[in-house]
Amino acid sequence: MEQIRIGHSPDSDDAFMFYALAKKLIPTNGFEVVHVIEDIESLNKRALNSELEVTAISIHAYAYVSKDYALMPCGASIGDRYGPIVVSTSPIDLHDLSGKRIAIPGEMTTAYLTLQLFEPDFIPEVVPFDQILDHVKQGKSDAGLIIHEGQLTYQSQGFHKIIDLGEWWHQETDLPLPLGANVIRRDLGSETIRKITALLKQSIQYSLSHRQEGLEYAMVYARDMESDSTLADRFVGMYVNDYTLDYGQRGRAGVHELLSRGYQSGIIKSPVEIDFVEL
Repeated sequence: MEQIRIGHSPDSDDAFMFYALAKKLIPTNGFEVVHVIEDIESLNKRALNSELEVTAISIHAYAYVSKDYALMPCGASIGDRYGPIVVSTSPIDLHDLSGKRIAIPGEMTTAYLTLQLFEPDFIPEVVPFDQILDHVKQGKSDAGLIIHEGQLTYQSQGFHKIIDLGEWWHQETDLPLPLGANVIRRDLGSETIRKITALLKQSIQYSLSHRQEGLEYAMVYARDMESDSTLADRFVGMYVNDYTLDYGQRGRAGVHELLSRGYQSGIIKSPVEIDFVEL
């Protein structure tokens, strides 16, 4: 049995997506699936070394690993008029972010790329994503760039929204903001790549068809939402939906636009060749 390591984040949307595979509810077609659960920036760094056969990464990170990995057409986290949010403990005008110290969840995250496109003149301070709100609360940064469940819980913790970068991106481009992707190593060969991609899509479809089951499993990873299944369901729905089954034309256009703007702005140093696995 061929072992396939799949890297994904310890958050509720990824847990929901991989529920059927994690619990062996669907046949794996001769593959032994091993789950590697780490924060997204750690997975981005692993991808630089081509460590895992399949992994979640930031769309921004794809710019640096595209020679070794192909984008899977399923498993994406895409924000349609919502996305990473810049928050602070007291109100700050979005035009006053220049020169501010902003805690970011990693230099290869899409959140960081998008914030740079919005406001290139700030001081980034890398902080683990699940420590950003505390970091800002302690006054160590002027603002924080939050991802994952923090996008729905920051208000209850007394923070103020400065800007939702997904809203800004949509106003700028009329496109959804592609945040995360699943990629697969090219050296596996086309047949194995197609089989594993189909397996991942089947897992996503299973959870969407058995939503309550998948959500109960995902609640284990629902940071700050453990007692609020309605909020967790809302978060999962934000990032596991029709775009997750397939990017579609608009999702693909969002990837091209984001990485193109990253290159044109000088953040990404080389043009990115974008290709998706075809099922």
